[in-house]
Amino acid sequence: MEMKQVALIVLMGIIAGLAGAWLFEVLDSDSKEELIKNYYETENAVIVSPHSLRKMMTLGEDNFILVDLRSEEEYNISHIAGAINIPAYKDKDNSDYGAVERIVSSFENLPNGRDIIIYCYSKPCMTGRKVGKILAERGVYVKHLGIGWNEWKYDWTGWNHEHEWNITGVEDYIISGPEPGSASGVNKSAVCPIGGSVGC
Repeated sequence: MEMKQVALIVLMGIIAGLAGAWLFEVLDSDSKEELIKNYYETENAVIVSPHSLRKMMTLGEDNFILVDLRSEEEYNISHIAGAINIPAYKDKDNSDYGAVERIVSSFENLPNGRDIIIYCYSKPCMTGRKVGKILAERGVYVKHLGIGWNEWKYDWTGWNHEHEWNITGVEDYIISGPEPGSASGVNKSAVCPIGGSVGC
């Protein structure tokens, strides 16, 4: 009789434990709608549209700092106009993620009160995400350009609106050499023909 009671108590404990774990999971997890909402809030807080960046550059806005994470060699060959270089690569083939102190201090020394927007090689490139994580862990928060250098330079028509193809060109937004430079020869009236509060 005693063995049956022990077995029943153990079985009831297991059932109660499983039910409690299931209930905790149900109560603790976000609803599908909440997850979707959080996703879009995060995307809007972190990702910068290349159209918005192009518009800000053309209008000469100075409320942001654009940072190219590619190697110094690649930056000097050509980069997005106005970008400074804080390399996360020693050269085109070797990352320099281990230089945490150099990278973090370079970002910490940037002027305050401006959004910092980073970009690397391409949209799927993990460099920006890795550097962004390193910085966030140290209290430095950056935004991420929605595309990378390759899309900016080689796929201009892929991310610009079709009606913009003839009024703006990549050559106005690319600089060679060690200086940031600025966008040139751009028709400011055609920067962002689509209005509204969402931007383009």
